[in-house]
Amino acid sequence: MYRGTDFATILKLLRNFPLKYTLMKILTTYLLGLLLMGSACAQETRENDVPLSSNTDYTYEVVIPELTNPWGMAFLPDGNLLITEKSGTLIRTKSGEKTIVKGVPEVVSRGQGGLLDVRLHPDFKNNNAIYMTYSSPEGEGEGAYTALMMATLEGDQLTNQKVLYKGGPNTRKGHHFGSRIVFDDTGHLYFSIGDRGARDENPQDITRDGGKIYRLNLDGSIPKDNPFVGESGAREAIFSYGHRNPQGMAVHPKTGEVWLHEHGPRGGDEINISQAGKNFGWPVISYGINYSGTTFTEITEKEGMEQPVYYWVPSIAPSGMAFVAGSKDKHLEGNILAGSLKFQYLELVVLKKDKVVKREKLVEEVGRVRNVVMGPDGFVYIGVEGKGILRLVKK
Repeated sequence: MYRGTDFATILKLLRNFPLKYTLMKILTTYLLGLLLMGSACAQETRENDVPLSSNTDYTYEVVIPELTNPWGMAFLPDGNLLITEKSGTLIRTKSGEKTIVKGVPEVVSRGQGGLLDVRLHPDFKNNNAIYMTYSSPEGEGEGAYTALMMATLEGDQLTNQKVLYKGGPNTRKGHHFGSRIVFDDTGHLYFSIGDRGARDENPQDITRDGGKIYRLNLDGSIPKDNPFVGESGAREAIFSYGHRNPQGMAVHPKTGEVWLHEHGPRGGDEINISQAGKNFGWPVISYGINYSGTTFTEITEKEGMEQPVYYWVPSIAPSGMAFVAGSKDKHLEGNILAGSLKFQYLELVVLKKDKVVKREKLVEEVGRVRNVVMGPDGFVYIGVEGKGILRLVKK
């Protein structure tokens, strides 16, 4: 599918056309410039086919205040929380009080990098193991790349630290680290790494890290049935590729599929279902444009590349994602919650099988929503930059 006429090319041709009068050249350039700008703006503001409505039945209450950037959170068996601050601090709460957990690895906190997601091992009650993703300076090159670590939580101390995966080579670019963690029900861990700002090199190349969803066994070993095992030069941990910057990931409670959303450029944020060996197209196909308003691709689909379940135009800058399961609120049950960094609201994405049929803003002007998770008590919890952890409540 082609987006339409390449006005930049036409503009270039007309500028070189032997027009007799300089004034005519200036006028032609001006008019075609306006046309080009109009095309870019129209592309940015075009809505996908599901309109966004406001649901005023919901509000929130602050349960853990005074957090700067609560990137990841995981509920402990006792109902308390582990919270990552992107700056590099791991917090353990107890009855609302915050305690700093010692032993966190060295983190490069710059741009979008820092201490990112945190998840409990599926058998945490017996082994006290947790997983974290973070921007690590270890390895080849200057800067950092996303790493996945496993450690034991002993009180307020991390012990038995083991890096299970480290992307590379390091780069000083400060964006597109990913990086969420989920588990399937067959003993596998999935995590995301963004393209690290190298869209033309990383996402489409399975011999390079970046722009990928990775799949490991819980001990960090590579599953024998991963799609690129045995392929020459391939990063065998890769599960799917052609991604831009997935900052939301969740497992469908009924199908077990790994769903994710990822940031587009200017327009074209996507919801996708990761599948073994599949190519999700970035940057060959996209529903977005450059931040400058220019285009980087003329196509939105191509044979051998997957189409998104849904795409947002304009971008909402999604971060954090949860399927609502076991909720006290039947209106939310079975659907997706996603945070918007750009527009500062929590969005309910209503599904019918794998099709988006409705979208609602549940809480508006709440702040930059960084994460959203289901609590063991059946309530939804939201991490908001500069505010803390909030609980969604019905009015």
